[in-house]
Amino acid sequence: MITEDERYLYYDSKLAVTATDLQELYRFASWGRSRSIEQIDLMLQGTSMCFSVRYAGRLAAFCRILTDFVFRGSLWDIMVHPDHQGKGLGSSLLDYALNHPKIRSIPLIITYTSELSPFLSRLGFMHEDGAMMLLRKPIEYS
Repeated sequence: MITEDERYLYYDSKLAVTATDLQELYRFASWGRSRSIEQIDLMLQGTSMCFSVRYAGRLAAFCRILTDFVFRGSLWDIMVHPDHQGKGLGSSLLDYALNHPKIRSIPLIITYTSELSPFLSRLGFMHEDGAMMLLRKPIEYS
C-alpha cells in the first residue's frame, strides 16, 4: 500500500521550497555548491516560477523559469537529488513545468547547459547553429 508520504508530489509555487531545501539540493551540483541561503532567498524572490517535487516530505527535484509570460522564457537550475535520478523524475518535472498553463503558450524557452544536453535533447530542446549567441560579460566570483 502506498501512503501519501511515499508518492511524488509536484508543486508550481515558490512557496513550496525554502532556501534551506534548495541549498541542500544545490550541494549536488558543482555550479551551485557556493550559493548561500541569503543568495538563494534573493533568487527565489526574482524568479517568475518555481517547480519542485517532494518525496516523503523532502525536496527531490527542482527547476525554475524566468519569463515575461508572453514571448520568452529561460529554464534554470534543473536538479534531481541523486537518490531519485534514473527514475524519470527529471523528465517528469520538466514536462510538468513546460506544460504548465502559464508556460505552455510561450513560443521560446531557452536554457544554457554544458552537462544536460543529451537529457534535454531527448525532451525536444535542440542546438541550432547561428540561432543565437550567448554573450557574457566576465565577472569574478569570490
